[in-house]
Amino acid sequence: MSEQSYDVIVIGAGSTGENVADIAVRGGLTAVLVENELVGGECSYWACMPSKALLRGTEVLAEARAVDGARQAVTGEQDVAATLGRRDSFTSNWDDAGQVEWVHGAGIDLIRGTGRLSGERTVVVTAVDGSETRLTARHAVAVCTGSTAAIPPVEGLADVQPWSPREATSAKEAPARLLVLGGGYVGCEMATAWQALGSRVTLLQHGDRLLDNAEPAASEAVLRGLRGAGVDVRLGSRVEAARREGDEVVLSCSDGEARGDEVLVAVGRAARTGDIGLETVGLESGAYLEVDDTLRVEGVPWLYGVGDANGRRLLTHMGKYQARQAGAAIVARAKGEEVDTTDWSPFVATADDAATPSVVFTMPQVASVGRTAAEAEKAGVAHRVVQIPLKVAGSSLFADDYEGTAIAVVDTDREVLIGATFVGPAVAELLQAATIAVVGEVPIRRLWHAVPAYPTVNEIWLRLLEAYRG
Repeated sequence: MSEQSYDVIVIGAGSTGENVADIAVRGGLTAVLVENELVGGECSYWACMPSKALLRGTEVLAEARAVDGARQAVTGEQDVAATLGRRDSFTSNWDDAGQVEWVHGAGIDLIRGTGRLSGERTVVVTAVDGSETRLTARHAVAVCTGSTAAIPPVEGLADVQPWSPREATSAKEAPARLLVLGGGYVGCEMATAWQALGSRVTLLQHGDRLLDNAEPAASEAVLRGLRGAGVDVRLGSRVEAARREGDEVVLSCSDGEARGDEVLVAVGRAARTGDIGLETVGLESGAYLEVDDTLRVEGVPWLYGVGDANGRRLLTHMGKYQARQAGAAIVARAKGEEVDTTDWSPFVATADDAATPSVVFTMPQVASVGRTAAEAEKAGVAHRVVQIPLKVAGSSLFADDYEGTAIAVVDTDREVLIGATFVGPAVAELLQAATIAVVGEVPIRRLWHAVPAYPTVNEIWLRLLEAYRG
């Protein structure tokens, strides 16, 4: 067994792990990435990039058809093969050579294989050929192994070889009939994508609404959008058993049977921390890692759990955010410097509690940041909700008969914005302004002076302030 030492060992070379290693190296430390799949991870090959590439053509066509004069020029349908080919280009055809080149160019070492903790500051990497390398960290080990799709304990479901989100984003052709189990953002996005690409989609949601953590108005708009596109959405449908009859998948549900050619299970995620040796350092195998705001594992001062592995916010951009904060904390501690753990310091991840931005790329889009009204209520924050139609000159110019909703949640004690949700075409581009207002705790009285350009959709900010003032 060969042996090597580094300042920092990072298990998992997805976007989170890459950022931890990069910050460490930029801070003057040595770092190695350990990866048993593709460098670049879930987002690059099976999640954000391919899913948004699948959806973009549908968005563009809808935007063109929403403008008189442009709609007359749209005389054909989406070219499915070309859309899938464009998707493949964004994944580099599932080849990570470009990512590996970046890693080496950044001064980071890479070891291919499965990494497992083997005691304090020690990781053993097993290569495909069975050879082993023992790595020792002088300062820190960061677990950036991400999460994996959860399969609910439904009789027969695992036996029908269901799609996970990986298969849904990498499929080479549209199934004639696709069953989607789960009405969260993955289920709704993939139902949108494959319905537009030629599948007949049935979406089964156990609960009484889609996107159950979103504002109710957003859930209702996405439901209308999916049904308007032809998706058979069944709310309150509990899947009780699954079986295959030849090439057909049959789901027995509380409201009857559902039949399709493939079934996508999109009901949540589970920590990918099993079989990485957590038990050798006194931690529970397979569980999300409990971490403090510097992403250091509770009770194990040299171990960090960053990104999906800690279960705090399962979003690529939040994993990268945590990685930057954790990397900075690792560098500071390695140099014996004081680590400031107060709110909004460069060493702590606090935005994943109060200011997480997210976009659901359905039709319409849902863009949100901070607390919803329900979350503010649960937290006991004195608040007021302003909800108005997203109707301004800019939206009318963007699309004929534009429909959308803007929602602001204001802390009435401090008179600051603590949450915002926008629902409508292309509202993702409104989100960063809201994120800055929430993170910066900008007083409402100051927001009056942030004048939106006319005629843009951003004029909705003025309308929200007017509605709040009453």
